Amino acid sequence: MQDPRLLAKPPVCRLGCLVLIRNQRGDVLLVDPDYMDGMILPGGSARPNEPPHLAAARHLHADTGLIVRLTDILAVDFTPADRYLQRLNLVFDGGTVPDSTRITVPSQRRSGLLGARFVPAPDLPDFMAPSQAARATEALAHRSLPVLLHGQRAA
Repeated sequence: MQDPRLLAKPPVCRLGCLVLIRNQRGDVLLVDPDYMDGMILPGGSARPNEPPHLAAARHLHADTGLIVRLTDILAVDFTPADRYLQRLNLVFDGGTVPDSTRITVPSQRRSGLLGARFVPAPDLPDFMAPSQAARATEALAHRSLPVLLHGQRAA
């Protein structure tokens, strides 16, 4: 039985689903959105009831043409509300792709992206906003957590 009080005023929080992908040299894939300064990890918001790992994979494919199975989380980053909603960002481990991997960014009009490129990890602060670079750097530094759906490893 559902308690109506639980859904009377649900919390408002954006769920960001990001992917950290490296090439064989260890460089990190970043995308360059036209709506903000600096580059970011590929990803975006989950839709209502969309599993976060599937949202991250959907955004990654739409932004770069890459298809990756995401099963582990590298970082969880909470951002309190400011001019935007409060945000919970999950950084998924996209693994390592060959240096020859082709990245296909849709047109700016369709995607809102100016491009994408691999950036050496030590150079991330030169390409990203401080909070974005800190999130990526932390994700690079730690072991992963499994993605679970109702207590079971996500497929």
